Amino acid sequence: MAALGPNMRKTTPTQPAISIQDVSFNIGDQKILENITFSIPHGDYVGIIGPNGGGKTTLLRIILDLLKPTTGKVSILGESNHKSQSKRRIGYVPQKASQADTQFPATVEEVVKSGRTPRLGIFHYLKNKDYKAVKKALELSGIYHLRHRLMSKLSGGERQKVFIARALAAEPEILILDEPTGAIDVASQSSFYHFLAELNKSQNLTVVIVSHDIDVVAKEVSNVVCLNRGLVCHGSPADFIKDEYLEKLYGKKVKFILHGH
Repeated sequence: MAALGPNMRKTTPTQPAISIQDVSFNIGDQKILENITFSIPHGDYVGIIGPNGGGKTTLLRIILDLLKPTTGKVSILGESNHKSQSKRRIGYVPQKASQADTQFPATVEEVVKSGRTPRLGIFHYLKNKDYKAVKKALELSGIYHLRHRLMSKLSGGERQKVFIARALAAEPEILILDEPTGAIDVASQSSFYHFLAELNKSQNLTVVIVSHDIDVVAKEVSNVVCLNRGLVCHGSPADFIKDEYLEKLYGKKVKFILHGH
């Protein structure tokens, strides 16, 4: 891993990276999220898990200010997530990003350069500091050697790292990924999660992943947030695998063996 770049700010850990306070979200009379309260410390590596329809993606969109909660509020490093400054502190890799049009004639470096747009605006040209940030992002993601290669020539795992590099090019303090292993073969998934863990540690970067891959996530992350409309648990993976929490998430018939623990 490359060292922390001069433009990547270190934020004091006294403020939580993400603070969610009494958040609920309704569509008409249907309750999607109900009274969610928790915080993610600066520098944490967190997995958000739960059943389909449990509200994971809805919560993610609320954190990113793409949806407005029915009640409650979200803060990013002590500031409202509505503020543009807060939004610039988050790097986001959406679900199925690596499955987008792979035939689009763009190189890896061109895609990563587009990650500077949130800082520069649409009609601004890249300057020396921007090229340095792009290079740093490529190095951190382990794909600098692929910078001139067309996106169409990459594997699913390589494409996913390109979109992570694009997010890192904006020099965020928080990296959020929605179902990041969807286009990655099973054999490569464990090493991919290890890559995220190394990024979290070496850069003091808060990493949040939303995933259905319970086994791998519980082995790799520092803490888990379990959602099933309400907050079922928030703590270490060892706490999560207790029968009482699994039952609330997936029903009485579910049995879960955490491999490697």
